[in-house]
Amino acid sequence: MSSAPAGPDLTVDLDRHVATVEIHRPPNNFFDYDLIHEIANVYERLDTDPECRTIVLCSQGRHFCAGADFSAREKWSQERLDAQAGRLYVEAVRVFSCTKPVIAAVQGAAVGGGFGLALSADFRIACEESRFVANFARLGIHQGFGLSVTLPRLVGHNRAALMLYTGRRLKGAEAVEIGLADELVDRADVRGRALELATEIAQSAPLAVQSIRATLRAGLAEAVREATDHELAEQSRLRQTDDHREGVAATAERRLADFRGR
Repeated sequence: MSSAPAGPDLTVDLDRHVATVEIHRPPNNFFDYDLIHEIANVYERLDTDPECRTIVLCSQGRHFCAGADFSAREKWSQERLDAQAGRLYVEAVRVFSCTKPVIAAVQGAAVGGGFGLALSADFRIACEESRFVANFARLGIHQGFGLSVTLPRLVGHNRAALMLYTGRRLKGAEAVEIGLADELVDRADVRGRALELATEIAQSAPLAVQSIRATLRAGLAEAVREATDHELAEQSRLRQTDDHREGVAATAERRLADFRGR
């Protein structure tokens, strides 16, 4: 077994062909460019390591990844926000381009970009305390991180549209019921079950698994690249609206937003 830091916010443990990639930004594990850049770097390194056959993506703290930290971005200019999102989506495509199977251990909230990160994995292990949230419309903005592609693929067009239009929170059992998550276990068992599944996959022939995965996910990274170009353009447009400013303010103040359609 080997263990090493992979950046300021990640560690990697490799044991019996399973790499555990753990996010260290507790309790919320907020999502930003630096985090996705680190994950993409780790995935690419593990792709070249024959000792790694599967990956478990998990996080330290209460939540898997509770979205963006708006308090840290509220003073940013429009140009800086657009540039940051553009760089982030380049890293997102790198995440989707990895060749090893990934199981996400979702012990709490996966919100916004964190939800997109969870959907980049092949499988998701959830608990009743899990929350899957595409809250973009409640923030007055367009979805990102390739959710335009990944969410409909998992749950179908209508269920994806319902989640995106309403921004509703799905608990773990609801997520499993519609195919958004794959298994429901006790919160204390989420990571352990993800490791069990990763180990089961690692017991198969690794070249065959990678070949099968490449067939099943053919074109996905390219579709995400195209989707994020469109998502970024729409986010840039909507970020300039009063509704977006109201959505961010209402979220920070924990109240229902008063959108005006402008």
